[in-house]
Amino acid sequence: MRMKRIGLYAFALLLILFLFIYPLDAYISKPGGAYDLAPIVEVVGGDKDDEGTFSLMTISIGKATPFSYIASNFTDRMKVLPISKVRREGENDKEYTIRQKKLMSDSQFNAITVAFDKAGIPVDITYDGVFIVSVLKGGAADGKLATGDKIRSVDGEQLKEGGQFASLISKKGKGDKVAVTVERDGKFLDVEITLSEIPKSGGRIGLGVEFQEDRELATNPKVEIRTADIGGPSAGLMFTLEIMNQLLDEDLTKGYNIAGTGEMLPDGTVGRIGGTDFKIMAADREGVEIFFVPNDYLSDEVRNRNPGIVTNYDEALKTAKNIGTTMKVVPVSTIDDALNYLKELEEK
Repeated sequence: MRMKRIGLYAFALLLILFLFIYPLDAYISKPGGAYDLAPIVEVVGGDKDDEGTFSLMTISIGKATPFSYIASNFTDRMKVLPISKVRREGENDKEYTIRQKKLMSDSQFNAITVAFDKAGIPVDITYDGVFIVSVLKGGAADGKLATGDKIRSVDGEQLKEGGQFASLISKKGKGDKVAVTVERDGKFLDVEITLSEIPKSGGRIGLGVEFQEDRELATNPKVEIRTADIGGPSAGLMFTLEIMNQLLDEDLTKGYNIAGTGEMLPDGTVGRIGGTDFKIMAADREGVEIFFVPNDYLSDEVRNRNPGIVTNYDEALKTAKNIGTTMKVVPVSTIDDALNYLKELEEK
């Protein structure tokens, strides 16, 4: 009898472990948190004597377990995401993390340049090599280059300007060898690659990588942004507002707790992002009073390709109504829309 009881306990323990720990081939997203940007963003010597706050919003994404998968069917605060909605085809967890960090870095770059431009302060931008976003499986660079590598030179020629990398590679043909110097984890490596057809490209020849020309930014005053493990581009709008708030003597917040989401594009446009519904929920929970959300436009072509898709603003309004929040949801298409709203906002 005792052995039978022990067996039942063991089975129950294994069942609990399976339900709560076993990873499924999917992800679960849910509301994250609100992070006051004043401790995260520092404009050296900037104004920090403000009554209100600007906060970035996050969502939480993790591997689904049997329990969370089942639970998501009974709440609006959890959502199952197939792997294809989170990671690119063939992308592993490490590559996904690197890509998210790069998106965050780019959002900070755009936020700083836009904020300084609006404040009338020049910045210094220099070319900084080629960042490898992904390596195509079966391509020439497969097994030789890795996501996150930064190419510094091609055949001994230092990369010093935009378009130089593509120009050097385009001069070569199938079977030609290319010597590249890459920076990886703080070390420099020399790698030789034999060019071949790029997979699924219709016969084009190349390295078989997705790349992005990188840049370095120098400002006066200096800007430091400490984001720890937060990734993705969606904090760009709020970074821009916080940087401007520290560059200018006035308090842009007018004493309110303000949060929002949206990618900051180089021209000051606020780009569409994901997870608007969960960010509204998190903002309401954290006592946010005003929430900026992208007022994005969806063409007929996009709607036809993605049945059921809605704009960020429509999703935000629907969520705000469903949870009964008193938080003001404000649509913005550009940084100027946000600044104009704040300009007209009465002091709290």
